[in-house]
Amino acid sequence: MALWQYFLLFGSVLLGGGIAQMLRGAEDEARWRGYLPLLLSFSGAYLLGIAAMELIPSVFSDPKLHSGIWLLGGFFVQLLLESLSQGVEHGHIHAHKRESYGYAITIMVGLGIHALLEGLPLGTAVGGELPEIAGHSGHNHGHYDEGHLLWGIVLHKLPAAFALGLLLRYSGYTQTFTWLCLLFFASLSPIGAMLGEVVSINPVWSNRVMALVVGSFLHISTTILFEADGGREHGISTKKIVVVLAGMAVAYFTAH
Repeated sequence: MALWQYFLLFGSVLLGGGIAQMLRGAEDEARWRGYLPLLLSFSGAYLLGIAAMELIPSVFSDPKLHSGIWLLGGFFVQLLLESLSQGVEHGHIHAHKRESYGYAITIMVGLGIHALLEGLPLGTAVGGELPEIAGHSGHNHGHYDEGHLLWGIVLHKLPAAFALGLLLRYSGYTQTFTWLCLLFFASLSPIGAMLGEVVSINPVWSNRVMALVVGSFLHISTTILFEADGGREHGISTKKIVVVLAGMAVAYFTAH
């Protein structure tokens, strides 16, 4: 990955979390929180789009790799992580006043593991030959565009960091502690990408890691898109439909 891509990953969290810290007054907060569902819907639709059109075909390019079990594993792992992170990944803000630091640390553990895992494929070499192990003969396997995955993660991190910033602020934690949490969250996907570049991962395990990440993306994106708008019962606004279609259209035109 290029240096600017690391800065983009890191900066997206600081931007989202920083906006949450700069809000002043209930009216300002209400206006920005109103943008959150639309940004989440766009990012969820884009994630689902690149997963369906590019990432899933890549991880399933060789049936001998049994990628399905790893994708389901990623979906299940994300279920477990969200029991720690309280659903911050898809914009939930469950503020608890006068909570101990243990509450925030639990959230950061859930967010941190997810962020580290999703960064790994960014630093893993794409393409190449499968080694002749476990009954595989060397051949080319599926390709995905690292740039599309990068933008998917960035679009997902912006609203997640905004939600995290508001949660920590509403829960009464100090600004110093809040910024430390944001810096920690911002650093983990770049660290994951760096590990993917430095540590030699053979193509079989690279495919498995990618399948895990795709499984987590499917969970996050479908949760975002299936959640009802505000107080509507199983409803979806015209504005949200337009934003979802826009996200999928951007995914389609960038993947082709």
